[in-house]
Amino acid sequence: MSCVRALHLTEALVARVERQEPEYPGARGQPYIDDDAFGRHARRLVEEAGEGPVWTFAYGSLIWKPAFEAVAAAPCLLHGWRRSFCIHLESWRGTPEEPGLMLALARGGSCRGMAYRLPDAAREAAMEALLRREIGYEVDLASVRWLTVRGAAGPFRVLVFYAAPLDRSIHVDLPMAEQARRIARAAGHMGSCAAYLRNTVQHLEELGIRDRYLWSLQRMVAEEIAAL
Repeated sequence: MSCVRALHLTEALVARVERQEPEYPGARGQPYIDDDAFGRHARRLVEEAGEGPVWTFAYGSLIWKPAFEAVAAAPCLLHGWRRSFCIHLESWRGTPEEPGLMLALARGGSCRGMAYRLPDAAREAAMEALLRREIGYEVDLASVRWLTVRGAAGPFRVLVFYAAPLDRSIHVDLPMAEQARRIARAAGHMGSCAAYLRNTVQHLEELGIRDRYLWSLQRMVAEEIAAL
């Protein structure tokens, strides 16, 4: 059993910057997915999955806030991709005046996470719930892809969200110091980026997943908040 390390980014530090800002709908200036299109996209993805179990890969908030009740969970490793706070946010957990950042997958390295299996009897409904949670804009569908992970029983295919190519209007590649500065300050109608980071790192630690990038980032964010 792994030993969970104490985070530098404590609940008390997060509480200093935690707040809810007014929502900025349509801040990206991109067309939303039509409500009736979610079912169509869910059906297409289930068809692409083919026969057998349907899995999705959780590397961030899906780990601690899933969109559906998984029938199985499996630790796994994704080669060729790594976690990166590279999505520019002007809503959700940021504002146009104080933009935030969200996790995505960038090329290079590797990423340990969890694969969650959709229920066989309600695949389309679970897939639609997953899409509604993860994707709001038509352009973001290009970042939804099938990739292969390796688990204890060998390789298997998973659905991954926000893996390149990302929409150029939201993709940023910032130095870690600037990432920490943004995350320490940004919040939106869903709360702060600092809370998002802390929840993700804490749940990864509880699963025995040690992400050096996120561990360093939460320490830097803690230092930023302490200095505010």
